[in-house]
Amino acid sequence: MKLATYKDGSRDGQLVVVSRDLSLAHYATGMADRLQQVLDDWNFLAPQLHDLYTTLNNGKARHAFPFDPAMCMAPLPRAYQWADGSAYINHVELVRAARSSEVPQSFYEDPLMYQGGSDDFVGPCDPVVVPSEDYGIDFEAEIAVITGDVPMCATPEQAIDGIRLIMLANDVSLRNLIPAELAKGFGFFQSKPATAFSPVAVTPDELGDAWQGGRVHLTLQSTWNGRKVGMCEAGPEMTFHFGQLIAHIGKTRNVRAGSIVGSGTVSNKAVEVDGRKEWPKGYSCIAEKRAIETILDGQPSTAFMKYGDTIRIEMKGKDGQSIFGAIDQKIAPLQD
Repeated sequence: MKLATYKDGSRDGQLVVVSRDLSLAHYATGMADRLQQVLDDWNFLAPQLHDLYTTLNNGKARHAFPFDPAMCMAPLPRAYQWADGSAYINHVELVRAARSSEVPQSFYEDPLMYQGGSDDFVGPCDPVVVPSEDYGIDFEAEIAVITGDVPMCATPEQAIDGIRLIMLANDVSLRNLIPAELAKGFGFFQSKPATAFSPVAVTPDELGDAWQGGRVHLTLQSTWNGRKVGMCEAGPEMTFHFGQLIAHIGKTRNVRAGSIVGSGTVSNKAVEVDGRKEWPKGYSCIAEKRAIETILDGQPSTAFMKYGDTIRIEMKGKDGQSIFGAIDQKIAPLQD
């Protein structure tokens, strides 16, 4: 099942069911107005929505209309919780290696995670608004899940069962603000503006055998200013799967329906070519590219994003069809 939220002038938008091929949509009116309602009463409402989804895919939905990603808000426009991990330790290794710092052993055993703002997400085609280019604007291509209720101290396997929906994320980072914030010892805050999510969120069964053990075994594509810069494999090198990330959150508290959990930047390891390291899969954030340049050349040469730059993040199935639709955004200044 594929779900989206259409803009209607309100904070929470209007829930729509989207066909598997992303060509058609149908309002969920009469069943649920908002996605959070469905998450709160999943066992009752999800089967009803799935029936509509089946009807839509069979071309028999009487009030279907063409699906338009530009009309989408984030699937869950505001959430009770947004917790983002750093599940791909290769990303951490690269960033640390660029500044000649080792990764503590604990990072391989206990997930890194920060809690971001969840009151104001950005739609997949909405601009990324940043007050200044000097902040070091960076995209971060990620996968995210939306949970149902997961009890405190749930095992990672139990936590996987609590995953209701999967989507893509652009967890925008303002890199030049990060050092001063981390120096305070309290973590990210101003350096993490509003996150964008893919047009649709999908139930795990939509991924077929690409969804295994809490990981998505498909390629995440990042296209910056029309040039494909990342074709990163999301499955094999995810050090901590989503069940482990959710269980980490739930060590001391319940995880409630409508919590969003991010994977962190999808990242792949280098390969040796004629004695030199290369990263043929590319990168899912500019900071990683700059880290690679520093490792190879002693200094970074790729600049961060400027006003007018575009970023497109998408994942296709084994049939070549887009699964979540694309995050397709432009960097823009704050308007008076």
